[in-house]
Amino acid sequence: MAMVEFGLMLRQTDPDYTLSELVEYNRRCIEALTAGFTTLWLEDHLQMGKADELECLTTLSYLAATYPQFKIGTLVLAQSYRNPALLAKMAANLQTLSGGRLILGLGAGWKEDEYFAYGYPFPNVKTRMAELEDAIQVIRAMWGEQPATFEGQHYHVRAAYCAPPPEPAIPLLIGGGGEQRTLAIVARHADWWNFNSCTVEEYARKVSILRQHCERVGRDPSEIKLTYLATLSVAEDPAQVKRSTSKHLIAGNAQEVTEEIKRFQASGVSHFMFRILDLTTLENFVTHVVPEFL
Repeated sequence: MAMVEFGLMLRQTDPDYTLSELVEYNRRCIEALTAGFTTLWLEDHLQMGKADELECLTTLSYLAATYPQFKIGTLVLAQSYRNPALLAKMAANLQTLSGGRLILGLGAGWKEDEYFAYGYPFPNVKTRMAELEDAIQVIRAMWGEQPATFEGQHYHVRAAYCAPPPEPAIPLLIGGGGEQRTLAIVARHADWWNFNSCTVEEYARKVSILRQHCERVGRDPSEIKLTYLATLSVAEDPAQVKRSTSKHLIAGNAQEVTEEIKRFQASGVSHFMFRILDLTTLENFVTHVVPEFL
């Protein structure tokens, strides 16, 4: 089975927290991490009503400087929010300044209210998926050619320079589980793939479909790193374990959580990203589950 590493999804907003309280909460979580945790992650959202909301890329720059022991990643950026050529430049710059610790995650975008609030067009899913594939090819071109030229249906660059180029190469993660479009794009372009909040059985089915897409384009599926994002709840008292009827959580006592992670591991997952409900959950996980994977 694949070796396992863990990452922490930081909290970017909370209506009950001021900005300073949010930053302090994240600091305490990061300082609770032990061996086995190698990455810090942020989502890409712009607003949550009147609550403070940490912007993804600027916050990642801060994290990269403050916590040099961790890689940093986006899970995932909405391709619509930033011109892909500018994003390629920003990512290359951050890769250079961080000493090669960036993982760039991209998705098609979905949060309609943010699009309208910030003045972005919100086309249909088919168009957003086509934009995503264009954006990926612009970014790849910017990172690989000096100067770069790419003419897509939605995005283009002409004789564009991205200097300094990213060194080492930035892993490109694509998130999502759409079986016809998203997984086909993953097969064509991704270094990492992420799917979230599903059961082991559903994840394994998605992996099977991804492998079929890889076969169609002549790609070795082992080239794609399989990752999984879930909300975590670990407690020995069953009454303290949180579960959800709307999405799958990795939840239970330490033994149950360990066994479920091992089942995902058997499906090929080598990197787990976790949202946590509170610091006690993280401490329980670090103390009682992580040692089983070291």
